[in-house]
Amino acid sequence: MNADGLEQSDSTASSGKGFSGRAKSVLLLGAIVALITAVAWFARYETHGKYMESTSDAELRADAVTVSPRTAGYVDQVLVSDNEDVVAGQPLVRIDARDYRAQAAQAEAQVAIAKAQAANAESSILEQQANIAQAAAQLDAARTKARSDAAEVARYAPLAAAGAETRERLATLRTTAAQSSASVHVQEAALAAQRQRVETVRAQVAQARAQGRAAAAQVAAASVDVTAAIIRAPIGGRVGDRTVRFGQYAQTGTRFMTLVPLDRIYVVANFKETQLARMRVGQPATIKVDALDGLDLPGKIVSVAPGTGAQFSLLPPQNATGNFTKIVQRVPVRIAVEPSPAARRLLVPGLSVTVTVDTSSARHDLEHIRDQQRQFAEQAH
Repeated sequence: MNADGLEQSDSTASSGKGFSGRAKSVLLLGAIVALITAVAWFARYETHGKYMESTSDAELRADAVTVSPRTAGYVDQVLVSDNEDVVAGQPLVRIDARDYRAQAAQAEAQVAIAKAQAANAESSILEQQANIAQAAAQLDAARTKARSDAAEVARYAPLAAAGAETRERLATLRTTAAQSSASVHVQEAALAAQRQRVETVRAQVAQARAQGRAAAAQVAAASVDVTAAIIRAPIGGRVGDRTVRFGQYAQTGTRFMTLVPLDRIYVVANFKETQLARMRVGQPATIKVDALDGLDLPGKIVSVAPGTGAQFSLLPPQNATGNFTKIVQRVPVRIAVEPSPAARRLLVPGLSVTVTVDTSSARHDLEHIRDQQRQFAEQAH
């Protein structure tokens, strides 16, 4: 082999050794990076990741209000359209209230009649009081005369017995005294009758006033019906599921529409029972909305339901009545959503979301619970 061939062979060997060294360096560097990444991931998992509880069994909700009439009647006017935003107190539907206005007018007339009857009876009381005064004066006069006649009889009786006066004169005086006494009884009866008449008239006054109050109550009820003929929005929100139509006859309680308060939307996430040990009210949550291409929204736990979803179903399970298969239960957790105004306009109830709750704030709670349970058991024994 000549000198040129030897030089070429040495060059190839040296380049191969250089490439092999670089490959080893790259592999070593990659291994170091992978190790650092794994250590960082493990450290983050131990301090944070394992405390993240997530579920896709969640949806947006809002406390919608069903709008129904309090009075029956024909729908005279529908003042809102489908999916329209309304404010609290805004008129939604108008029901024909002519019948209720007529009832109110009739009840007002009854009130006026009752007031007139009461006033008439009160004037009769004043008249009767004058008659009572007159009867009392006549009774006093009759009593005075009766006493005077009785005194005359008492004075003439000894004289007649002694013969100083005739017996005919004494008999006349006794007859007059008896008539005076009878007149007293008649006047007493007349006075009692006049007083009884006053009590009767007072009862009539009370009856008229009671009828006036009843008529006033009818006026109030009819006025309420007239006012209720205009159905207003109890809350602000968006009109949904509108079924009311012009001209239809609506019974009391007929479903007209639903108002959805989109400004108070929230999330109900159904977490597994195995995820609730460290879940507490106030913990932060991340909400991914499928309709917003997985956009993350902040939130926090507001409350936890007092039972599993199965307990509040129409037919709760009865595990003691047959074969038992253990199934992991889910508990509804209410989570407040804190979106930006632009994102809030796109959120509607029923949208699917994925919720992740950071429970790291309660990482030591289970240890505390175990310690307390142990101390309680020791004290019990």
